[in-house]
Amino acid sequence: MRAIRSGTGRKRSSRRGFSLLEVLVVLAIIALVASVIGPRAISFFSRAKSKTASLQILEIENALELYFLDTGRYPAENTGLAALVEAPPAETRWNGPYLKKSSALTDPWGRPYRYRYPGQFSEFDLYTLGRDGSDGGSGEDTDITNW
Repeated sequence: MRAIRSGTGRKRSSRRGFSLLEVLVVLAIIALVASVIGPRAISFFSRAKSKTASLQILEIENALELYFLDTGRYPAENTGLAALVEAPPAETRWNGPYLKKSSALTDPWGRPYRYRYPGQFSEFDLYTLGRDGSDGGSGEDTDITNW
């Protein structure tokens, strides 16, 4: 590689950019790494959504307990979890908000958490149906509940 003087007197390289062969080698290496790491990364990210849902359910449960301490009861099913963010019209002892954002009431798959009061399995039932949005399932499709 030889240096060429430009019109300003500075030296510059006569070689500019990469050859096609160099670009193809880099792309082949990237494809090889992606094929090995890709499936593991996808599995990790999908498991992360289930763990996030479990943590969010715990957070909502804690908010429901605070609501109960203030009002003496859990929100009615027709009022739902929105009572944790905004005061229900007839509730005079509400001292919230118990959650900062209403987005906390949405599961990692973009669906609202389900709430049932009185619950079938505990005092109140709080759950999400997982990735597939239907009852049952395994892996990422399993239901995540508070019971």
